[in-house]
Amino acid sequence: MIKLRNLFEVPLISHSKEVFEVLVDGNTLIERIISVGHKSPEDQWYDQENDEWVVLLEGEARIFFEETGELMMKKGDYILIKAHEKHRINYTSTDPPCIWLAVHGNLDMKV
Repeated sequence: MIKLRNLFEVPLISHSKEVFEVLVDGNTLIERIISVGHKSPEDQWYDQENDEWVVLLEGEARIFFEETGELMMKKGDYILIKAHEKHRINYTSTDPPCIWLAVHGNLDMKV
């Protein structure tokens, strides 16, 4: 049975907890992330084993990269974060909340 879902339907969530939802799992992991004013602690870095292609579907965010500094993202922006490229989230909007679509795997962006 095919189940229709909508990426823009945001459940009621607490401002204290970011939501990570696995949408597809296998050789490539696809997840939806909902952030409402969330940011990484100053001393915490994401240092992932796999590449991550991420698109910001809604909201605004700032990502800080250890090597290159801060990047501002707005609705529709996407980037490829290579494995072990240390980064953290410095800001996510609250109104509207940030809705991210993230794809994890061995990736190579062509466009």
